[in-house]
Amino acid sequence: MTYFEWSMSGDEKIIIPWRVIDGPESADAVAAEIMKTPVRRGSSTSISGAINFAVQLFEENPYRGLRRVIDISGDGPNNDGAPVTGARDAALAKGIIINGLPIMVKEPSYSTIDIENLDLYYEDCVIGGPGAFIMTIKDREKFQEAIRTKLVLEVAGLTPEHGIVPAAEKEPRVPCLIGEKKWQERGRR
Repeated sequence: MTYFEWSMSGDEKIIIPWRVIDGPESADAVAAEIMKTPVRRGSSTSISGAINFAVQLFEENPYRGLRRVIDISGDGPNNDGAPVTGARDAALAKGIIINGLPIMVKEPSYSTIDIENLDLYYEDCVIGGPGAFIMTIKDREKFQEAIRTKLVLEVAGLTPEHGIVPAAEKEPRVPCLIGEKKWQERGRR
């Protein structure tokens, strides 16, 4: 696995270069290393840019695993770069699975680009592929535990107890361009 942080399109930083995760101990070590990393803040959110960056990292990966999975974690919708569904669909076409970790630890504010149903947005607009799932974070203290659990499940090829989120084949419950729309409205104020 590799771990990078991102914000707007073109603002990605590799924190943990590619390494082998072969069980709970190495997953724990990576989760602890991630938790030591200072939180970066950005002015906008490009989930599509992060997906595209991750797809490129797979091309450079010195290891060949049984699965290729992108974990996207974030606290808001895509509002910068290309629409998220195009990046998602391009990754899925390459056989890459996208799982999500929507971070919902604060109340959405109408003065920002936050959205109330970020978990539904991730389910309908971000994740996809066989066995794709999300784990929602609503308590900051459970963040490390969620990262560890998610890594262990993915390394083992398992899914969480609540099951798999089916890929959205109907109209999304949250518009996939909601972040872009809120960003434009914010600029008009």
